Amino acid sequence: MDITVSGQQIEITTPLRGYAVEKIGRVQRHFDHAITADVVLHAEKKRFSAEANIRAKGAVIHADADGVDMYAAIDLLVDKLDRQVLRHKEKVIDHHRPG
Repeated sequence: MDITVSGQQIEITTPLRGYAVEKIGRVQRHFDHAITADVVLHAEKKRFSAEANIRAKGAVIHADADGVDMYAAIDLLVDKLDRQVLRHKEKVIDHHRPG
């Protein structure tokens, strides 16, 4: 999966980029059909938010989250994405019996 991390009004440091890539990579364990992930981090005064779009075969999964710091926002974002990816995976699986 190709993961792109960018920032608005915030400089993306190497540790912050590594943390985001590591956490978003966790989603790939549950769903192998993900193609790309775009993560955008925002900072406005004392408000930190993160949003992501994951493109997979047949779907685009979007989530956003706010936190007290950037690392907390990324954690909340990944939790939301994880739930959405698992829900999407259940819809994709064919539950019909053969024959």
